[in-house]
Amino acid sequence: MDLNSLSEEQLDLAFKKAYDAVSKTEYKFKQDTLLYFYAYYKNTSKEFNIDINQTANNGEQLVNAFKMNALFQVRHLNERQSKIKYIELAVKHIGDDFLKPF
Repeated sequence: MDLNSLSEEQLDLAFKKAYDAVSKTEYKFKQDTLLYFYAYYKNTSKEFNIDINQTANNGEQLVNAFKMNALFQVRHLNERQSKIKYIELAVKHIGDDFLKPF
């Protein structure tokens, strides 16, 4: 499926299906893959509200740093491109069954 040729409504539906499929799968993603899912999702909504706290403990500060780095890596993408990347990442890891029938 050529995601670039989809209308905005079709892309929104495909993105929602991808998000639901990723959320419900039992597949265990690697940490870097999860960070990309996170960054692409956040970039679609432009929610960059990462709280970097100097007094964070038990690894929270490190997790925030990894999230921020992932966001920096995708910041050049617009909302549409982020949705497409999210869907492509989902297809790569869990297949494209969630897109059928489309």
